[in-house]
Amino acid sequence: MHRDGPVRVAVIGGGCASITAAFELTRPIHQGKYQVTVYQQGWRLGGKGASGRGPAGRIEEHGLHVWLGFYENAFRLLRECYAELGRDPATCRMATWRDAFFPDSHVAVAEPAGNGEWLNWTAFFPPADGLPGDPLTADNPFTIKSYLVHTSALLRTLLVGLRTRHPQSDGCDTSAGAAGGGTDVPPVGTVESFIAQVADWLRFGALTAAAGLIEAAALVELVVRALPLYPQNLALQWLNAIAGIVRGQLESVMCADEDTRCKWEIIDLVLAILVGAVRFRLLLDPRGLDAINQYECREWLRMNGASERSLNSAFVRSLYDLALAYEGGDPQRPGLAAGQAVRGSLRMFFTYRGALFWKMRAGMGDVVFAPFYEVLKKRGVRFEFFHRLENVQLAPADTLAPGERPYVQALEFDVQARIEGGGEYQPLFDVNGLPCWPAAPNHAQLVDGARLQQEGRQFESHWDRRRVDTTTLQVGRDFDFVVLGVSIGVIPQVCREILARDARWRAMVANVKTVATQALQLWLREDMRQLGWNAPAVTLSGFVKPFDSWSDMTHLIPEEDWGDDAPPKAVAYFCSVLPDPPAPPPDGDAAYPAARRDEVYANAVHFLNHHIRDLWPRAAGADGFRWELLADPAAPRSTQADAASTDGAYALQSQYWAANVNPSDRYVLALPGSLQYRISPLDNTYDNLTIAGDWTDCGFNEGCVEAAVMSGRLAAHALARWPRLEDIIGYDHP
Repeated sequence: MHRDGPVRVAVIGGGCASITAAFELTRPIHQGKYQVTVYQQGWRLGGKGASGRGPAGRIEEHGLHVWLGFYENAFRLLRECYAELGRDPATCRMATWRDAFFPDSHVAVAEPAGNGEWLNWTAFFPPADGLPGDPLTADNPFTIKSYLVHTSALLRTLLVGLRTRHPQSDGCDTSAGAAGGGTDVPPVGTVESFIAQVADWLRFGALTAAAGLIEAAALVELVVRALPLYPQNLALQWLNAIAGIVRGQLESVMCADEDTRCKWEIIDLVLAILVGAVRFRLLLDPRGLDAINQYECREWLRMNGASERSLNSAFVRSLYDLALAYEGGDPQRPGLAAGQAVRGSLRMFFTYRGALFWKMRAGMGDVVFAPFYEVLKKRGVRFEFFHRLENVQLAPADTLAPGERPYVQALEFDVQARIEGGGEYQPLFDVNGLPCWPAAPNHAQLVDGARLQQEGRQFESHWDRRRVDTTTLQVGRDFDFVVLGVSIGVIPQVCREILARDARWRAMVANVKTVATQALQLWLREDMRQLGWNAPAVTLSGFVKPFDSWSDMTHLIPEEDWGDDAPPKAVAYFCSVLPDPPAPPPDGDAAYPAARRDEVYANAVHFLNHHIRDLWPRAAGADGFRWELLADPAAPRSTQADAASTDGAYALQSQYWAANVNPSDRYVLALPGSLQYRISPLDNTYDNLTIAGDWTDCGFNEGCVEAAVMSGRLAAHALARWPRLEDIIGYDHP
């Protein structure tokens, strides 16, 4: 569809993908060509990443939000946003993105010890060159070839580590050969002789075997570097032989030692990835890693030689936990598409820059969405809060001219509240000089706001359908193009006409599944060492459910507003999946969200009474959790301690917990056999509609900030042909 003047773009939703699309479409390079309006249910932006400030300025999140060092697209746009925002460091303590984020490379996994206790393994990932969002070098790390080279180098590093653990070795120095500088790629015709040579190295015992394995690992790296020119069948034969020798010589020895068992499990998984990449010809297949997405990750690794011990290791379990990869929230139904799981893991560990993790110094709403909101407002973007999309109306099929593509004719909204004076809602407020989102709307800005507040309107709840009005936007009058940035869980309700006509959309909705999540935040009167955690501040996963992931977020306390009373000494965020009920609730069940929230509360009470001692030994006594540890911003410390001593559940009421059960809040899964049903933002089936979100086919098909930003950039490209596809880092689809 075409018209003179600016192209009016209706962006539906305020999550990462939608805000990214709005940011890209309003760049100065477009010279005002696109006039953008963002329509948002409720009072705040952020989607699943929304946060708000509660009592004492406490940061309240949907869950655990930590950015990873490979989020190149997300960091690049965020850095540009802060630069354009131009905050004065003399008046704003978060004037730059480096003020808002800090590197954190401590990670931990939890593992049951077999005696009813838990082992917590911690690791430090050293800083990598550069910073996320820096220009990439000519050697693009986001390719399968680069992933495999890094994987083979890791194998060599791990084996060198084993070799240097044994001072009683024969003294043979293999470090030069292991570096790859003095060993040539094995000639094609002599693969069998190399296999025999490695077997000879191992024939003299375990210590000599270690030296031989290092040399063999160096050759593995060189063969991988030569792929795919090196004959695949011979490469597979050679890799299979090396894998068999390594497993035969080392597994039983290493698994008898707790200090080396974890390293062995990683070696075993690395071997399976290398063998599988060659066996499935991933370097030759135009689909790349997507060629194995029909397999479940553990199944694919098992097919390529990984042991059951490694497949059930704390390392693998923690990756599933971090990806919330449990269908229906059922821990007995883990599911990750193999290609995406391998892509995500290798990017996480081999392409990060600066640090493996980057933590925010305030809430995600404060350090991400508030700056984007302010920049977009300066660019002239209009925000229509309290607009809940109800229907995407298509032009009747019988009105289309021959060859004309279907298009969106109208957008129907329920208006949840009107703004006093008819102006725009002003969503931000100040917390110690930082613009932030509140945890509740400012009712004083709303028409009949006192009444709406008294009625308990839940503007963000899918089950609260109350409204004050309706409005319908017409194509050609109110908009020309639509960026549909709602979550996949909302599509069945708002895209009924598209689903009725389009089999591909029906297949996408049926196969791209989501999972509910639960979150718990605790503010504690003692620091982590007093509670018994003696390791550095970490992000930990693989722990017992219902809260298998935990991050120490104590650094946030100075950003909150606890006043003169003694502030807490520690903050902890927990999250996990929340199992679905046997039958989905009806839309009219207004009590459903509260019931699920009560369920999370009960989970938290049980978790703290029975499991927290395995993380923090001194946080619990003989009768369970020490409830007096919890800091209540609404009560003096003495009053709180008295109440906590008699009623632990009362003390927990002062904390924050969430049941993320709204269709828009559910986490998008990357289940095996499902990713081919995702539709790309570049799809042009509909003349004036594109989609955006981490549920689309965006090149990194997993629920995370980076996927959402990539999708938003693709949505902008679908309309403006900008950004260029080659500038979307890691987008390697045909």
